[in-house]
Amino acid sequence: MNSLPPVVIMLVGALLVALTPAGVVRKTIAVVAPTLVLAQLALALDAGDSLRFTWLSMELEPLRADKMSIVFGYVFAIAAILGGIYAWHLEDRLQQASALAYAGSSLGVVFAGDLLTLVLFWEVMALASAYLVWAGGFPGSRAAGVRYLYVHLVGGSALLAGVLWHLGAGGSLDFTLFEGSIAGWLILGGFAINAAVVPLHAWLSDAYPEAGVAGSVFLSAFTTKTAVYALARGFAGWEILIVLGVIMALYGVIFAVLENDIRRLLAYHIISQVGYMVAGVGIGTEIALNGAAAHAFAHVIYKGLLFMGAGAAIYATGRRTLTSLGGIGDRMRTVAALYMVGAFAISAFPLFSGFVSKSLVLYAAEKEHLYWAVALLYLASVGTFLHTGLKLPYFTWFGRRRDDIQVARTPRSMLVAMFLAAALCVGIGVYPAALYDLLPFPTPPTT
Repeated sequence: MNSLPPVVIMLVGALLVALTPAGVVRKTIAVVAPTLVLAQLALALDAGDSLRFTWLSMELEPLRADKMSIVFGYVFAIAAILGGIYAWHLEDRLQQASALAYAGSSLGVVFAGDLLTLVLFWEVMALASAYLVWAGGFPGSRAAGVRYLYVHLVGGSALLAGVLWHLGAGGSLDFTLFEGSIAGWLILGGFAINAAVVPLHAWLSDAYPEAGVAGSVFLSAFTTKTAVYALARGFAGWEILIVLGVIMALYGVIFAVLENDIRRLLAYHIISQVGYMVAGVGIGTEIALNGAAAHAFAHVIYKGLLFMGAGAAIYATGRRTLTSLGGIGDRMRTVAALYMVGAFAISAFPLFSGFVSKSLVLYAAEKEHLYWAVALLYLASVGTFLHTGLKLPYFTWFGRRRDDIQVARTPRSMLVAMFLAAALCVGIGVYPAALYDLLPFPTPPTT
């Protein structure tokens, strides 16, 4: 099992889900498949494991495990498990299968040792995630899904063009650090689109709010963080990423403060949080790459929790804007309380996961005397609490009670997924060594 690419397990699971009639068995498969991947990572897959074969005289490596890929593999498997539990109420087999294929192709990218495998799963990821937008069921879902797919096909085309240019110039198929050539810039552009680097970001805030309540949880986890992994693998130390990352952190916060749609607010803030990771990749030191990986790990969990909370509010009320909601906290106490755990985590409160991960990025910037970046990233953190910790929960749950809002019962599976995500947010915050021990490089005690 140590030589089996995790993507195979997920794609087999997606096929079984697509072929299985509605019912408990199909839902169970959607949770069991990523659970098997998590078990593989914990028990069978080690740094240094590899699978290679020759195809058309090309040496392909669909599995290359090291500490960086394994830490992303862990959190992607966890996110797929939580998403599968949260989506237990769904009866849409194509949406369930697409979610597994999406998560699986993200794992395919993370464990890709060669550029052709990377491009293949990059495109599968775009197709599978586009269906989650189309299946949202909102008036704007289909149009947003089409726009989303077009953008990612452009990004994939830039990536493929860069890879072909790289190979034509005598470069290797190995997925490793790139130089500042035309090929390198094309590949960087492909990665930057998926990372929602400003100004290549509009697809994210356009598409994510139009997905279904379960689909948006999956979307929040994989595309941007897969791109962060790819940037860390191919462009660590490119200083332009520091500037772009800081711009992302501030830009996302500003537009989140102005937003009325609760999931569009959270979508803008994905851009902000990914900015910390991109800046860490740009710094490129061991502690900065640890920070980028740690923040990606923490972000997948707490952002998933926030989207779960927002999705539960939409599911229960049929409303999705702050001005149409309000005062439903006494009828959704558990959802509101668990959402606030995610809000504290994303705002980097001590004893929550965001504090553990953001501090690594900020520490890395301080070590390199990038005080301007430190100051601006701290400023972005203040904005984070204003909109995610205060604005959204107040206008959704804690404001003046509105008796005209009908609140349906939240499915138990949604609450279970939220509880597990909240437990991870607190667990990492209280015992950061559990995360630090997974990171690619030794973490100094001073952090």
